[in-house]
Amino acid sequence: MFRELMEKRRSIKVFADRPVEEGKIDAIVEAALRSPSGRALRPWSFVVVTDRSLLEKLSLAKPTGAEFVKNAAVAVVVCGDPSISRLCTEDCAIAAVTTQYAAHSLGLGSRWAQLRENQFNDAKTSTQYVADLLGLPEVLTVQCIIAIGYPGEEMIPYRKEELLYDKVSYNHYGQKKP
Repeated sequence: MFRELMEKRRSIKVFADRPVEEGKIDAIVEAALRSPSGRALRPWSFVVVTDRSLLEKLSLAKPTGAEFVKNAAVAVVVCGDPSISRLCTEDCAIAAVTTQYAAHSLGLGSRWAQLRENQFNDAKTSTQYVADLLGLPEVLTVQCIIAIGYPGEEMIPYRKEELLYDKVSYNHYGQKKP
């Protein structure tokens, strides 16, 4: 089951104009909340956005690379609290991947927009823009946005021969599989 998920999940560039059922959104949120985190500290928070005008505004969070958010049915904004754990960024990344696999398992597509260390404009970072837009408390840092919806295109999975096995070493760097 997981093997099929990992083999077929790809980032979606085009979303169908179709709402996502509340039960599916709830299942995705539950999956995110069940994500592993260092020492089980769970330093993440999630903002689920379904409002069309907010999705449009989120799509403007950085100069390029988030425009697809406006066409998604749902966006999950993944935020972290570094005061809870120094592994906040890593834990949020794990939750983001869990969110994407959960969406795929429900017949949905997703795409990730990384926001950390991006500029919205000369005066504001992308994370500050999103934090202001969503009314986040200062302690939370926006890590990324996961756009989710029904795929409006078919994404072809990587073929096994396209995988970069030359980036894998065994026991010592550069050592190939025995």
